[in-house]
Amino acid sequence: PPRLGILVSRKHAARATERNSIKRCIREAFRLEQDGLGALDVLVRPAYGCKPGAAMILRLRPLFARLSR
Repeated sequence: PPRLGILVSRKHAARATERNSIKRCIREAFRLEQDGLGALDVLVRPAYGCKPGAAMILRLRPLFARLSR
């Protein structure tokens, strides 16, 4: 099965709640695309200052889908 690694530090967001929101968005995008990935290890380190939300999920899904090819 595919595996996901997430690297979100205090430089990404000072508050733990915001860091956790970023991680939740990454996990959700991965969950939606993991069926097509196969045996793959993926490490995600978002850009500093990124904001969690639906827009982040929409940006990540095509990237995970591109890995499935």
